Formats: sequence, C-alpha cells, structure tokens
Amino acid sequence: MPESLLIVEDEETLRKSLERLFVKQGFSVDTAGSAEAGLKLVDENSYDVIISDIILPKMDGIEMITRIREALPDQIFIVITAYASLDTAIRALKAGAYDYIMKPIIHEEIKQVVHNAVTQKDLKRQNTLLRRELDDGSNFNSIIGESRAIKDVLDEIRKVADTKSSILVLGETGTGKELLARVIHNNSSRRDMPFVPIHCSAIPENLLESELFGYSKGAFTGAMATKKGLFEEADGSTVFLDEIGDVPLSFQVKLLRALEEQDIRPLGSTKSKKVDLRFIAATNLNLKQAVESGRFREDLYYRVNVITISLPPIRERREDIPLLLAHYLSKYTTEVGKGPKEFSPDATSIMMSYRWPGNIRELQNVVERAVLISDGTVIGPEHLPEDLRGTESSLEGALQQGLSIEEYTRSFIMKYQGIYGEQELADRLGITRKTLWQKRKKMGIKKPS
Repeated sequence: MPESLLIVEDEETLRKSLERLFVKQGFSVDTAGSAEAGLKLVDENSYDVIISDIILPKMDGIEMITRIREALPDQIFIVITAYASLDTAIRALKAGAYDYIMKPIIHEEIKQVVHNAVTQKDLKRQNTLLRRELDDGSNFNSIIGESRAIKDVLDEIRKVADTKSSILVLGETGTGKELLARVIHNNSSRRDMPFVPIHCSAIPENLLESELFGYSKGAFTGAMATKKGLFEEADGSTVFLDEIGDVPLSFQVKLLRALEEQDIRPLGSTKSKKVDLRFIAATNLNLKQAVESGRFREDLYYRVNVITISLPPIRERREDIPLLLAHYLSKYTTEVGKGPKEFSPDATSIMMSYRWPGNIRELQNVVERAVLISDGTVIGPEHLPEDLRGTESSLEGALQQGLSIEEYTRSFIMKYQGIYGEQELADRLGITRKTLWQKRKKMGIKKPS
C-alpha cells in the first residue's frame, strides 16, 4: 500500500506543485487549503506524514500540529516556513515537528526529508512489532521431532512457505499452530516484516471490525481519533488468524472481502484501502461441520483453506516425546538457574504412555513444574502431576489386587478400546497393533464397530 501524505498549504500554486511531485513519487496524497480543512481530513483518514505551512489563515500550522498530536502522539509532521529565523524553527520542533523546510522549496530537498520521515515511521512500527519476535527462534529447527508425521509437515511447509496462498493450520489445542505459522512466515519473502498474530476469540465481537480494519474519528462513541487497524499496520507482512472458527458469522463476509480483494474499509470511513497481506489461519474446530451447520461461511472456508496443514497430536508421534522432554528440560533448567537434571526411566516411561490431551503446551507445563519442585539432579514420578502418575498407579493397583499381566491386559482393552484409537491403545499397552489383534483373537474380545 502506498504511503499516505497530507499537504496543508493555503498557497494554491505551491499546494498543487507539491501534490504533483509526491503523486509522481508514488504517494497517496490529500490536500487542504487551511488548518481547519486539514483537521477534518485527519479526523477521517490516517496519514504517514503531514506537510504543513506554519502561516495559515485563522489557525496557524503550529496550533494544528498541537491539536493533532493530542490525539495522535506518533504522527509525523514536516513544516514549511518562509521566515528564516531560528525562533520559528524551534517553535515548530517543540510543537512536535519532525523537520522543517524553508521557502522557496527545493524539490529534491523536500523529497529527501519526506523519505527520511517515512523511513523513520516504518522503522518505529517495525521495531514495535518486532519486540514480539525477540528470541523467538522460529525456524525449522524450532519444530522438534524426528517422527515421520513431523517430517511430513516440515516437507510440506518448505514447499508452500514462500507463496502468497492462504494456509489453514489444523490441530488440537497446544499442538503448536502459532509456532508453525511463524516458521512459515520466517521462511518466506516477507521475513523482514513482523509476524502479526491475531487471536480472534480474544477480541470481543463488537470490537472485531474496528480492531482489524481500524476506524475514523467519530465512527462510534469513544472514537476520539482516527486509528489504523491491525490489517493496515501489518501491510506487507503475514497475518495469523488464530481460532478463525470463532469469528462471528456477521463479520465473516467482511473478512472474506479482505482476504479476496486485499481491501479494507475502516469503520466510519467512506474510503477503502488496499493492503498486501498473506493470511495463515488456524483452528481446532472441524470447519467442514461448521459449514454444514451454517456457523461458518462456505466461501470463506474455501478462501482460507487453499493449503491445509495438519499438526499431529503428541499421542500420534510418541517417538518425539524424549526429544521434547530434553528440549524443555534444558530450557527451564537454564531459565531458573538450576544445574543439569534428567528424568528417571520410570518418569520417562509414565510420560511416554500418557495421553497428553493438552499436547506440547501441557508437556511444557509438566517439565517446568518438575524442574521447579525437584531438588536433586533426577526427576522422578513423585515430581509429576497426579493425573500423569495415574497411568502408573492403574497398573500397580491391578497387580496389588492379584491380577496377572494377562488379566490386566484384557481388562485394559475392554475398558479403553472404545476411547482410544487402535494405534494409541497398542502404544499404551506397549505392544504393536498386530499383537493387539492377536490378543483380541486369543481373548475372544470383539473389536468395537
């Protein structure tokens, strides 16, 4: 999207000359012949830079700057003055001007000053957003795992990372959907721009449009100044729409337009703005079912679902658990300043057989807790949460009741075969699917239909 410029100048010849100059430079330019007209435009639109003469009829440029900065403290101003006095320049700078230009105006000089101002604004915006990226380490190595399932995911994102196609990331809560989106962004041509995550379910329905698209002054009660939305702030970058399945049906048609047309209209404005965005969406819901039930628009579903990447839950890649445990153990022992630690074989066995309904997020919490409460160098079962230890205690309890391993296995299959899938049931018993089939046959247990 081109940089936007407002020129406030009462001298018509100079105003039109500057307008032509910056339109040729690729700017989107609005003009005003008075401070009052300039204030009205600022109420309705947002500008990257405002160029204003100091001497204007009725209200002067410095008073206009002061009023605007009350509502928009980060607004960049360049002032024009015909008076070659230090006093005038100091007044303008104290009022918040970025720089000043003396009349008669030299085109090359003002072009350079505006270029510098725009560069500063872009750097400031990027620095603000880049704070979210510090120490993130979102590259391919940040996705931990050697399982076939994870390797397939990495192969897929390598193929699609540097495209503009929309991506839908599917996965249960805690599987790392946002991390995957960051990896895609950081391996695309947009990597130099900040990644912009938006958690749709965290924004109240009545604020969603104004937060994403922005608003003009007076668009609603409390809109005291024009404000850019997150989509406009993210221009040129990647937007991650987390939990897109929670977007209200009433807003979905507007979101569809933004995705399809790369076009947004701030709340209360009559002007649309073009943006250049790459969208990655994520959800733990079944969007197909949401479409069938009328809770999610079919056209929006196909727009966000150009490419689909499914993140497997931990229980479907148990061979990665030791790697994940080692990674987070190193991370948290370093963070809390404790010496090296390790998990005992019994603790590792418990965590290998646990179902991990909260996936990687839950595993992180378990490791962090264990690091904090353990005093020695070995983390044992006693340092794990009680619901994890239940995996161990169920077998211990069965043995204490005098059940044989065979009897326990039969009881376990009968109890959990309707809850777990075939592979997980076999994993939890520590046997192969073929062995599970053989045990069913031997024990006369019918597989649930």
